[in-house]
Amino acid sequence: MAVTQETPATSGPRAETPTTATGSTRRVRRRGEATMGAAMVAPAVLLLIFFFFIPVGLCFALAFTNARLISPEPAKIIGFENFTRLFSDPLFWKSLRNTFYFAVVVVPLQSGFALLLALLVNTKIRGVNFFRTLYFVPVVTSIVVVSILWKFMYQPDGLINNLLQTATFNVVQGTDWLNNPTAAMPAIMFMSIWQAVGFHMVIWLSGLQTIPGELYEASELDGAGKWQQFRYVTWPGLKATRTFILVTITIAALSLFAQINVMTQGGPLDRTSTVVFQAVRVGYGQQETAYASTISLVFFVLVLMVSLVQRYLTRERG
Repeated sequence: MAVTQETPATSGPRAETPTTATGSTRRVRRRGEATMGAAMVAPAVLLLIFFFFIPVGLCFALAFTNARLISPEPAKIIGFENFTRLFSDPLFWKSLRNTFYFAVVVVPLQSGFALLLALLVNTKIRGVNFFRTLYFVPVVTSIVVVSILWKFMYQPDGLINNLLQTATFNVVQGTDWLNNPTAAMPAIMFMSIWQAVGFHMVIWLSGLQTIPGELYEASELDGAGKWQQFRYVTWPGLKATRTFILVTITIAALSLFAQINVMTQGGPLDRTSTVVFQAVRVGYGQQETAYASTISLVFFVLVLMVSLVQRYLTRERG
């Protein structure tokens, strides 16, 4: 008769296998990475909440009230009265027309001139860094300071008219640029392009430097000239860059405020009044917070629509 020997049951914790230990280490590592990622994202999320989502929500809520900046009476809900008033306000339509007029002229001119400067400084010649810095200096200068300087230059006895008189031997006397209803907005356009063109030149330049040099060498071997290289190599290679520049310049142009506030205050005859300037003047100058919120809300929707249309037109096809 065979005797079977039983193995006694072992008590105590089971020893972890190497696979289990590795899995636990991975979970701990992932948990630590998730915590670190949340900590790094938290400041940006908080800034978005406090300086974007909450203001937009307050703007939306105030647009349906009669709230004022300083008033002894509490705000009351008045429905769509502010929107009815806005769409029947001639100044709003004039400001909207001026805003789109500024954007339609500035966006193509500024982006095109910035691309031309980027092509000129995208060369390996001596002293090119000096010109890159020179073109970028107006960008780092405060727009308020630039506006004040150009306001003096646009005076009837300012630098602009003196240069015109000297260059034309007193044939052209110039004008009072900022008080001339016809010349005021073009004068602000010229100053705005001069001030911001350096920033977009740098963006174009960064896009140019991402295009492989082998493409230009291959096009030269195929007998392509400078224009053909630009058309078939440079321009297609700048697709992502030009989309970014188009959107940023358009938003900046539609948000025109500082130049108007410093140089013309919306005049003469409201020829330089813009939507943003009207909203600020109504909200702080006239203390009509609810009406200013209505203007801002409508302007936000318009800018969003323009941006979406631009993204659709510049999307990847195929």
